[in-house]
Amino acid sequence: MSEKLKIDPFGFREYDARWLYKKDINLLGIENLGKGLGSQVIKHTKKNNPRIIVGHDYRSYSEEIKSTLKKGLISTGCYVEDIGLSLSPMVYFAQFHLNADAVAMVTASHNENGWTGVKMGIKKGLTHAPEEMKELKEITLNEKFILGDGKETNIKNFKQIYEKDLIYKNTINKKIKAVVACGNGTAGIFAPDILRGIGCEVIELDCNLDWNFPKYNPNPEDLEMLHAIGKSVKENNADIGFGFDGDGDRVGVIDDEGKEIFSDKIGLLIARNLSDTHKKSKFIVDVKSTGLYSTDEILNKNKCETLYWKTGHSHIKRKVHSEKALAGFEKSGHFFFNQPLGYGYDDGINSAIQVCHLLNNQNKKISEIIKDLPITYQSPTMAPFCKDEEKYNVVNEMVKEFKKIKDDKIKIDNQEIKEIITVNGVRFSFEDGSWGLIRASSNKPSLVVVTESPTSNERKLNIFRFIDEKLIKTGKIGEYDQKI
Repeated sequence: MSEKLKIDPFGFREYDARWLYKKDINLLGIENLGKGLGSQVIKHTKKNNPRIIVGHDYRSYSEEIKSTLKKGLISTGCYVEDIGLSLSPMVYFAQFHLNADAVAMVTASHNENGWTGVKMGIKKGLTHAPEEMKELKEITLNEKFILGDGKETNIKNFKQIYEKDLIYKNTINKKIKAVVACGNGTAGIFAPDILRGIGCEVIELDCNLDWNFPKYNPNPEDLEMLHAIGKSVKENNADIGFGFDGDGDRVGVIDDEGKEIFSDKIGLLIARNLSDTHKKSKFIVDVKSTGLYSTDEILNKNKCETLYWKTGHSHIKRKVHSEKALAGFEKSGHFFFNQPLGYGYDDGINSAIQVCHLLNNQNKKISEIIKDLPITYQSPTMAPFCKDEEKYNVVNEMVKEFKKIKDDKIKIDNQEIKEIITVNGVRFSFEDGSWGLIRASSNKPSLVVVTESPTSNERKLNIFRFIDEKLIKTGKIGEYDQKI
C-alpha cells in the first residue's frame, strides 16, 4: 500500500514551517511543500526557472528531508543550487553572493530532536512573513502546483566563501579569549573557525557535531546551556562566552564572571557602541526587549531613535529593512545588521563579532561595560503551554483585559498602567519603567510571558504573578517551560 500524504496545517507558522517529522508530516508532505514553495517563487519572480539556494542543518533526517524538498522544487521548474550542510545565515548570504531568486533552509533551529522545518524567503535578506506563509499554505494544501522542468547543481566549498566574508572585514587587535559553545549543533563547524579568524583565542565547548544533542538543545535562551558556558568561562578565565543555536542565526552571551547577559542588554551595548560612529541611526527592538532603549542617555545624546516592534526574526528583519535602520535586536538573540555592517539578516556569528568589536573598542571587561547600564530586574522568556488553536484567542482576551485595567485605572502592585503597545500581544508599562508582556509564540503551542522592573526584583515578580493569575483564570494554559 502506498504511503498516504501527511501534512498538518498547523505546521505553517507565522514566518517559517515546523513539524514533528513523521508524526505531523511525512516525505510526501515535504515533497508537496517543495512544490508549493517552487510554485510560489515562480509566481512572485515571474520566472519559469528561478534559482533557489538550498541548505540543511545537522540532524539525522535533514538530508533526507532536503532531497525530498528539492524533488518538489525541481518538479515546478526551479533550478536548485545546493550548498550542503549550512547555517541559516550562510544560506541567506549565498542568495546575495550568488544573486539567486530565493532560499530554502531545512532546519528546526533549536527545537528538540524529532522536529523539522524550513526557513524560506524570496526577497534578498528577508524571510517569509505571515502573508507569504498564508499564501504558501494555501498553494500547498490545495495542491495548486505549477509544473515545470527544473534541475539541480551542487555548489562545493561555499562554507569557505561565507567564512572569508565575515573574517576579512572584522579583524580585531585585542586578544579576546572566548568560550564558543554550540551544543553539538551545526554552528560547531563554523563559529570557532570564524572567531579564530578575526583574532580571538577560542576555547571550544561542545563544538563536535552530534545530532543527538547529548547535553541539551543548542538554544542560547536555555538556562542549562548558559550555565554550562558560564562554568567554562570561569574555569578558563575567559573574557567572554558565546552560545549559538542549532542553525547559527542566534547567539547568547556570558560575561567574564560567568553570568548570562540577556540579549536585549547586549543589543543595547552594541547600539551604544555603534551610535558613536553612526549618529542619528535608527534601531528596531522587539516587544520582549528591555525598556532601557527608549531612555538610554548615550542613544539620546547621539540622536538615535528606537522603535519597538513585533517579536520574530521575519518581523524585525522586515522592519529593519523598511525603516532603513542600522540594526535590529531581539531578546531571543536574533540580531540584524544593515549595511555597512551586514546584509540585514540575522547571523549569530556576526552578532558575536559585533560584541568582540565592542570589547576591542573599550579598555574594560564586559562585566564592567554592562555595569554602565542602569540595573533592571528581568525575567527570562517564559512559555506556558497553550494549544495552537487557542493561543491567539487567549492573547486577544488579554489585550482587552489589560486595556480595561488601564482605562479603569486599576493598580498593579500599586501603580497604574501608563502605556500599552499591542503590535504583538500586549505590552503594558508603568511610570517607573516596569513592564509586562503576554504574546503568542510563533513556532510552538505556547504563550510567551516576560516582565522587567528597574525598581526591584520583588516588583518584577509581582507583575508576573498578576499575569499568571489572569492566564490561569482563562483555563487554557498548562505547564511553563521555566518559571520565576
